[in-house]
Amino acid sequence: KQFNTRLILEQFEDNSFLPKFYEDQARYAFPLELSFLADRFQQLKSQVAVQDMFHPVAIADYFILKSLIFAKKTLNGEEFTLYSRLFSIIENVLPKPDLLVYLYLDISRLQSNIRKRGRVYEQKIEDDYLQKIQDGYLDYIKQQQGLRVLLIDTNHLDFVAKHEDYEKLTAIILQNYSPGIHRITP
Repeated sequence: KQFNTRLILEQFEDNSFLPKFYEDQARYAFPLELSFLADRFQQLKSQVAVQDMFHPVAIADYFILKSLIFAKKTLNGEEFTLYSRLFSIIENVLPKPDLLVYLYLDISRLQSNIRKRGRVYEQKIEDDYLQKIQDGYLDYIKQQQGLRVLLIDTNHLDFVAKHEDYEKLTAIILQNYSPGIHRITP
């Protein structure tokens, strides 16, 4: 609202595989990753690929490559090979972001946020799993050459509860991305 953009939030609440995955990752990883890929693709294609002249800039809380990063860490070899083939078919249809912002947190802070969020099925997530996913993101970021990436250490920020931290975070992002985003003051 502050920047007159479209906000695209990941839709995961209705995914029936998610609670099952946290109970039995080996069994439910493949259907979970396929369902997320389909949902994310459909959402991004309908909301980002279509221009909105009143809200030309979109801000999403995820990027389609999230699907590939998670799949690489959760699927076995044959499953990942098949998944990668499907992913490569749909990836090129979506526009690339102008700026990818990664908000880094230590595993202990991630666990604290998970506890605060209170989703029952997430409470048993282990540190090793979170580290594996975080390593996947960081490995991906290190390999990027054609994508602008901003990695922000948010371990000492509480941009949800402290307005000054929110202002600090948005200032960092705006310094790295300015086309189409302008501060709107009442």
